[in-house]
Amino acid sequence: MLIRPLEDADIPAVARLFRAAALEFIVHESPPEGAANFLRENDEEGLRGFVRQGHVYHVALADGELAGFVAVRELTHLFHLFVDKRWHGQGVARRLWEVARRAALDAGNPGFFTVNSSNHALPVYAAWGFVPTAERQFTKGLYYTPMRLEPVA
Repeated sequence: MLIRPLEDADIPAVARLFRAAALEFIVHESPPEGAANFLRENDEEGLRGFVRQGHVYHVALADGELAGFVAVRELTHLFHLFVDKRWHGQGVARRLWEVARRAALDAGNPGFFTVNSSNHALPVYAAWGFVPTAERQFTKGLYYTPMRLEPVA
């Protein structure tokens, strides 16, 4: 499996994977308007906007096909982490996270990270050491749990 920085040509596949995963694992809990807004904010145009804003994306490719992607915002916030369902349970998310984490640390991250976790992803982030910082939230039609990973002493 190859993990590399996102290229513009990857964005259509990233947007398709985002939509499929979000429909199955995130927005099914949301009111229709919240779901629609979330999907629209993260379509191809939205993803290009996040890249322009400086979000750092990496993609995982298996046999030339997108297996997953990760994005970090402002060196400290795990913004996106999605893996194609065919690759669940095979360590792709962890490998993406390790690459993104290392890139952020090398770029000056102070050591802590935050994430707004969907219910589906809570066990994964907890296994990586993230801890909830507040109860489940509901903002802009989406449910999530804010979490934080402290620096290792």
